[in-house]
Amino acid sequence: MNLYAKLAKRQADGNPVRIGLIGAGKFGSMYLAQIPKTPGVHLVGIADLNPTTAKANLARVGWGVEQSAATSFEAAIANGNTFVTDNWEALVKHPQIEIIVECTGNPIAAVDHILAAFKHGKHVVNVTVEADAFCGPLLARKAAQAGVVYSLAYGDQPALICDLVDWARAAGFSVVAAGRGHKWLPHFSESTPETVWGHYGLSPETARIGGLNPKMFNSFLDGSKPSIESTAVCNATGLVAPPDGLLYPPASVDDIPFVCRPIDEGGVLHQKGQVEVISSLEKDGRVIPYDIRFGVFVVFEGETEYVRNCFKEYMVRTDPSGRYACLYKRWHLIGLEVGISVASVAVRGESTGSAICWNADVVATAKRDLNPGEMLDGEGGYTVWGKLFQAHKSHAAGGLPLGLAHDVKVLRPVKKGQSLTWADVAIDETLPAYRTRREMETVFSPKLEPKLQKAA
Repeated sequence: MNLYAKLAKRQADGNPVRIGLIGAGKFGSMYLAQIPKTPGVHLVGIADLNPTTAKANLARVGWGVEQSAATSFEAAIANGNTFVTDNWEALVKHPQIEIIVECTGNPIAAVDHILAAFKHGKHVVNVTVEADAFCGPLLARKAAQAGVVYSLAYGDQPALICDLVDWARAAGFSVVAAGRGHKWLPHFSESTPETVWGHYGLSPETARIGGLNPKMFNSFLDGSKPSIESTAVCNATGLVAPPDGLLYPPASVDDIPFVCRPIDEGGVLHQKGQVEVISSLEKDGRVIPYDIRFGVFVVFEGETEYVRNCFKEYMVRTDPSGRYACLYKRWHLIGLEVGISVASVAVRGESTGSAICWNADVVATAKRDLNPGEMLDGEGGYTVWGKLFQAHKSHAAGGLPLGLAHDVKVLRPVKKGQSLTWADVAIDETLPAYRTRREMETVFSPKLEPKLQKAA
């Protein structure tokens, strides 16, 4: 409860938290908007493939020209401003930078950046959850071996879900379910960057004026991002994935405890302690009032009559049995909240979510029939979407992680709806990201087994 006070003390002591940011796009720009208003934090440098665009984004979020006028990292440290460069390696190596915020959204590049940060003794706040989804357990282990902290980014839904799960467990409740909201109908899994705006509810012209990236937004719509984020949550909390992917049950906020309870009690859960994503649309497309489309939730259990009576006394909205209750946030502020992770890592030495096991995986799944010679274009594109798998099933099938399905050639026919395997593609085995994933499989696969457990 005292992050602000600890940051203020760093400010008063003349010892600010020195940060390096890699990637100044949409998410990064939202964080940049908050940095000047946060005490005890100094953004020493920004590394971006296009420094001119990065500076334009700084101006767009309210930075003055002088704030990004430094001509070197040393000058930035001396003058309290920021150096913008295209050299991420120099940023990661600089001895006075404490924390690297990886914000590129490119999972393959992100692994390079994160591993280099560990090598140079830097803590990492990883915004690129796509990378965490295919090798987060090993990244967390490598961070511990390097004596640094690796963290999911607060403001993004996985870290917010982890926070709610931690709250429930620390208060003595068993977690029955946790997850996020989404606008979902089954045919959205076939959406492409050409169809996304009609499904999303925006006109192409509105999206163009807003500078919105259709491929990125489509990765949310087609189910890839919900699967990616659910994977990160499972691996960071020990919760389990549904046996055959997300179900997206429709529900209002008040009805979440009705649907997120075990099947034999009238809900959709195959077991307690499971992730799920709640749809803001009924199956016929009608909009649900008081939805949780942009929010997160945890369902927890009143295991004794006394606790259930407490729920009743304080008018907690529960399922009809009075046993299951829900705590939620109806929105998340994305990059505007990343400072919570930075502060937690810097002044407490604690992550805001980090993998503790390999429970779940997200596997590239064909949006249409794929033919030999075609190139996969990753999440949000024209060829594949991401399906949530239990990790033991993905590993047994040799599932191709969605985060590695970028610019990869298809070797044999794959039917629409079929999840791809390593054998279906020709992948560059020299990529550090590929080697990291394969190392993770070697390290964690002996521990994989079906997770039939009570919620912890």
